[in-house]
Amino acid sequence: MHIIGHIIGLSGSMGSPSQSLSALEIALESAAEAGATVQLFDLSQLDIPILTPANFKTPTDDVRALCEAIRTADGMLWSTPLYHGSMTGAFKNALDWLEILSKDERPYLTGRVVGLICTAAGTQALQGINSMEFVARALRAWVAPLTAPISQAPLDEKTITILQQLGRDITVASARLKG
Repeated sequence: MHIIGHIIGLSGSMGSPSQSLSALEIALESAAEAGATVQLFDLSQLDIPILTPANFKTPTDDVRALCEAIRTADGMLWSTPLYHGSMTGAFKNALDWLEILSKDERPYLTGRVVGLICTAAGTQALQGINSMEFVARALRAWVAPLTAPISQAPLDEKTITILQQLGRDITVASARLKG
């Protein structure tokens, strides 16, 4: 298979088992089937301290690995459960660490496409999508028009189809932006 891009998956769930992580894995698998190399970063397994001015100059190995992977990525898939109308604090904190990329030739997420997935107990998952979209745009990313606000567990066939399409879309759009 011809590799057409590199997609990073970022999971903001701190729970186990995690519906948002499962949803992300489905989208990443579809991205791989579409020709991308994929890499998953599960924040529940990483040492990502709260970003402060004091520790910005000394990031952990996990922070450095995440930022380096994103630096070389063509696109991203973000997935988080909804916490009080937004993404998890751990997820937002990981995105705050992308300040490390601010001085790059392609600062922050410039030229990268981001696909958004949010899970919630009810119909409020779109609130999490909206909050992630605001952050993605602030980081100069292109946000995919197809999103996956998920409100039921377990994942049904319709939701799985949407997640698969999102994985393919991010792969294709990333390849096109890369040129």
